[in-house]
Parts: sequence; structure tokens; C-alpha cells
Amino acid sequence: MITVLLVDDEPMVCAHLRTILGAADDVEVVGEAYDGAAGVEAVVRYRPHVVLMDLRMPGVDGLSAIERIAALRSPPAVVALTTFDADEYVIRALRAGAAGFLLKTTPPEDLAKLIRVAADGHTVMSSAATVRLLGTADARASDRDRTRALLGGLTERETQVLACLGEGLSNAQIAGRLYLSEATVKGHVSRVLDKLGCANRTQAGLIARDAGVR
Repeated sequence: MITVLLVDDEPMVCAHLRTILGAADDVEVVGEAYDGAAGVEAVVRYRPHVVLMDLRMPGVDGLSAIERIAALRSPPAVVALTTFDADEYVIRALRAGAAGFLLKTTPPEDLAKLIRVAADGHTVMSSAATVRLLGTADARASDRDRTRALLGGLTERETQVLACLGEGLSNAQIAGRLYLSEATVKGHVSRVLDKLGCANRTQAGLIARDAGVR
């Protein structure tokens, strides 16, 4: 059973999401919170697999909450909820540790499927949206130099894998491009995340874009 925590300052949104997810046999909503601070407390209390986190909330907003959750031991996958996929908050959420984002207009029939993807440790967003969002990331010269310094510990193959992450490719797509098995790709991705100190593949993708890895 995949456990989910809902964090949104609008109770009606939480009720809507709870109703949709309640129709899935393998998904259980274990709690709701209506601001970021309560969301962090609820994560500690319920230990959900996935958190759906609104970004714009009064008091402690979603960005601050994501940062706090990412700092926890064995944090859940946090998926940002947003109205516009070009929202600058989305980029900041990904940098803070979010595993991806969902539009609040996501079709109900797709929501449970995307929750399963997040629970499996994958990025939750379309490849096209990934490329567009990562491409808008602000990569000033000083940031790029610092980011490139992180890449010195990667092997040539790991750098190739990182470049693929920068394009938002899945493990299967990376395997096809680099002529590797998915299991081998999974191992490379794990080592890349560990060496770069990234919480998830989305953060690694942002580093690839900042450093100009191709």
C-alpha cells in the first residue's frame, strides 16, 4: 500500500484529492495538513511514501516545507502541486528536493498512476516539461563553475548518465541510448546521486543543466 500525505491550504483541494486517490486499491491517504509547518510535522507522524505539497501557502510555504522534509532521515518523495508548469516556484521546489510536480488540473484518472511513479523513486513530470523547466534554470557563471567542480569525481560513464538525466530521460531511455541494461543504469544513477549529494534524479538533472553537461 502506498501511503500519501496531502498538504494544501485549501481543505476543498485536499478533499478532492482524497476522493480521487480513494478509488485506487493500492493508495491510502493517511493525513492532511493545511500549511507547511503542519505538513512537516505530519511527515514525521505518518511517515508517508509520497507527499503532495502545495507550493503557495501562507505562513510556512511549500518551498520551506520541502527543504525541511528533504533534511529528514529517509524522507518521502515530495511532489509539488502547482497551477502553472512554468511557475518559477517549480524550479525552486526541484532544487529544494521535490521529486517533481503535478498540475492541479491533472486528470483524475492519471493521479494514482503518477503517485505510483513517485513512490518508485522516479521523477513525476513529462519529458517535455522537464526539458522546458530545466532549460529555464538560472545558471550564472559562478554557479556553473561551482557545479562543474562537483563533477570531477564522476567517471566518464557516470557523466554520460548525468547528461541523460539533464534531458529528463527515464532509466529505460538511458539504457537504450547508452546500450546498457536498466539494472546497470540504475546502479550508475545511484552512484551519481551519491557523489553529487542529490536527493533525487531531478536535482541531478538540474546540476547537469547548470554545468552544461551534454
